[in-house]
Amino acid sequence: MRVDDIRGQLRERGVSGISALRKPDLVKQLVRSMRAGAGRSSTGPGGRAAATKKSAAKAAPSRAKAAPANKSAPAKRAAAKKTTAVRKTTAAKKTTAAKKTTAAKKTTARPAAKRAIPAKRAAAKRAAPAERTTAKRTAPQSAGGSTAAGGIRTGPGSGRSVRSSQVISSIMDRPERPGRSLITTNHEVIQRWARERGAKPATIAGTERDGRAGVLTFNIPGYRESSRIREITWDEWFYTFDLRRLNLIYQEQMRDGRQSNFFRTESPDRNDG
Repeated sequence: MRVDDIRGQLRERGVSGISALRKPDLVKQLVRSMRAGAGRSSTGPGGRAAATKKSAAKAAPSRAKAAPANKSAPAKRAAAKKTTAVRKTTAAKKTTAAKKTTAAKKTTARPAAKRAIPAKRAAAKRAAPAERTTAKRTAPQSAGGSTAAGGIRTGPGSGRSVRSSQVISSIMDRPERPGRSLITTNHEVIQRWARERGAKPATIAGTERDGRAGVLTFNIPGYRESSRIREITWDEWFYTFDLRRLNLIYQEQMRDGRQSNFFRTESPDRNDG
């Protein structure tokens, strides 16, 4: 029953002061009024109510009108279920929205971190020319200055020739025999070997990287002559040699005792040097 219908029933029964009451209180008032009306009805012999058409007619509408009042409990349960469902739906939406927001923040942070890497690389490239300029102004390193105690550079790309070659760490070291494969990082040893053959420090044109020499070689008259060979200073040659952590594998003499011009640079970080 609607609130207006309940108030109408109460007014018909002479109940006053109900305009400010809410539905649950109105229902209680209606139930009390109906029970009070049932108690005032006359009874016949043996306590049974007198069976008159008038009383039966009055009782029938009362039962019909009271029945909807009992239906208020299922309605309340249904309303409670709807409220619970709405709360669960709202909580689920909030959880989903929070997850999406967190995922969006992570997605935004990752590109930001990725953008920071190229920025750092660019800064490093800008700083590199200044370092190279400083290195070029310095004199070539003295004997054993390229690595500690003139040691040979090794790494994952070190080939068999590194292990099988005789280490020459100073100009005082001599080959064990003619034709022996030698290896060194000593600047003075390399310069002496080149001077004895009239060789000039050089690079291969077109292989330059970041403003420095690329593939290192020597311009030896009558040996491996090429139009691509470009002579450079010893400062530039040794700067690249040490920066790339190279070794020089070479020979002093061939097996028959003749002077050998064989040489190649080897990188411990790459198999091709």
